[in-house]
Amino acid sequence: MSLNLLGKKKGMTRVFDENGNLIVCTVIEAEPNVVVQLKNQEKDGYQAIQLGGIKVPDSKKKNITKPLVGHFAKAKVEPRRHLLESHVENLEEFEVGKEIGLEYFSDTEFVDVIGTSKGKGFQGVIKRHGFAGGPAAHGSGFHRTAGSTGMRSTPGRCLPGRRMAGHMGSKRVASMNLKIVKIDAEKHVLLVKGAVPGSRNSLVYIRKSIKKKHK
Repeated sequence: MSLNLLGKKKGMTRVFDENGNLIVCTVIEAEPNVVVQLKNQEKDGYQAIQLGGIKVPDSKKKNITKPLVGHFAKAKVEPRRHLLESHVENLEEFEVGKEIGLEYFSDTEFVDVIGTSKGKGFQGVIKRHGFAGGPAAHGSGFHRTAGSTGMRSTPGRCLPGRRMAGHMGSKRVASMNLKIVKIDAEKHVLLVKGAVPGSRNSLVYIRKSIKKKHK
């Protein structure tokens, strides 16, 4: 089972490898995540650790709810903006207050990055689903519409799941098997090849690739 670490997408850049090839990368900033709580089978019904990511600035600590203030105080850790659980097989490897940084990915070559895609509002079928559309000629009455979506008298309705216009984006998306280009543990920066979902400074979850074999 791989831990999910919290980070921020900072943007995209380009780097060169040892052979001079250009690689387009996404820059992810991931401060060390801290273990806030251990959950065991006897008390909670499952084994997991609760990680906290991204420290809360001093100016924003007044906005933290009282239950969360007590939760962080019990663990004796600084408040974090986000909490996330990861199922683990061996709880003895972790303890409350332990920090887990990008060194966790030092033994792997590929990661999965999960985020929320950019919201694009209400879009038609051409942008949302890649429909070709109709002729662009002036006489054509069919340009960017979806065309017929109905049926005859049997069954006389539109079946569920048909591709139609609607809300696009703002969905949880996972980019799988992204190659790690560079890990800078001191600056808490991870570079992965290619693009990841989300806008700049959006929250992302990083884990070891579940479809690739690791060292």
